[in-house]
Amino acid sequence: MKKIEGGITAAQGFEAASAAAQIKYKGRTDMALVYSKAPCVSAGTFTTNVVKAAPVIWDRDLVYSGAPAHAVIVNSGIANACTGQEGMEYCKQTAQEAAVCLGISEDSVYVGSTGVIGFQLPIDRIKAGVRMLAESKQPGKEAGTKAAKAIMTTDTVHKETAYEFEIGGKKAVIGGMAKGSGMIHPNMCTMLGYVTTDAAIEKTLLQKALGEIVQETFNMISVDGDTSTNDTLLVFANGLAGNTPVADAESEDYKSFYAALNAVCRELAMKMAGDGEGATKLIETTVIHADTLANARILAKSVITSSLTKAAVYGRDANWGRILCALGYSGAQFDPENCDLYFGEGEDRILIFTKGSAADYSEEKATQLLSGEKVVITADMHMGEAEATAWGCDLTYDYVKINADYRS
Repeated sequence: MKKIEGGITAAQGFEAASAAAQIKYKGRTDMALVYSKAPCVSAGTFTTNVVKAAPVIWDRDLVYSGAPAHAVIVNSGIANACTGQEGMEYCKQTAQEAAVCLGISEDSVYVGSTGVIGFQLPIDRIKAGVRMLAESKQPGKEAGTKAAKAIMTTDTVHKETAYEFEIGGKKAVIGGMAKGSGMIHPNMCTMLGYVTTDAAIEKTLLQKALGEIVQETFNMISVDGDTSTNDTLLVFANGLAGNTPVADAESEDYKSFYAALNAVCRELAMKMAGDGEGATKLIETTVIHADTLANARILAKSVITSSLTKAAVYGRDANWGRILCALGYSGAQFDPENCDLYFGEGEDRILIFTKGSAADYSEEKATQLLSGEKVVITADMHMGEAEATAWGCDLTYDYVKINADYRS
């Protein structure tokens, strides 16, 4: 497996497009299309928020139906959430317009929306945007990058990645794009994620792989503790790599596919956490030697969701007490007299807390380790062999500024 240039269009048979439909923004693109020349099997995970946006319900039903997938239409600016039956009807009309323009069936068209909650989509602009997308779709990295930029809201950078791997003696590619910067606290992020691959794999195994990988990637990030109404992650596999479809979860082919999908999801998740609204640093917390995997995840995520820890990292304050406190209220049981905390990684790693009290460390060195774009925290629980990593970001003044006037 190796990382390659590209994103959502890196795999064979996938095309993309972007359009400026003026859904909410002016002077930028705000709609994207991802299209496969060949029918795809699909898998998806969705928000666990009881309040689900219309596109989430639409896409979830399509994934469960088992119908082949061909395209997804995404708009930014308006979330189409809390919009009642009219919102669902607009999903249908979007899919119908795409079906006509692309010559595919309505039930092969997925939809996605992100932006402000409670506003109805300007459906005439959406339909016009669909027509523009259908006319301009094309393969290649540039088209994929433009699509990734079109789905951004408060994101400061677009998010895409791709990997090449071998499966069944064939070369295959998997790539993806995502958006997410605020209202990120996945339970399945406002995150949208789309992954495409030319590998052939049975639908049940694709869903199995995605469901497991989400738990250690997208579900291990947080920006602000808010789980969106629109969180959606979809994977489309069109089989054009020509491998025999993966049908055995114990096979080497499945393991190869799993590793590639995990790499894409992990990288996109980290990009989201590092691009949190107003953020200046990515925080990576790894818990090692925990008693169970579940507790390792709980402990790691408790640290990166702690507002006090996030604020301390922003201020480059080596206040390890906030980290220990976050571990302590996580709900997982451990002995604080037998817990070690570290800042940094590799040769730069320093011990800051051990045997129930502060270690003998350099405050100057600790401040230096908190000053880069990535801050690494390790907690050694000395209880077992389980470990987990979570990603978050610092909490800055700009987070409040961005969200104080989001609707305007």
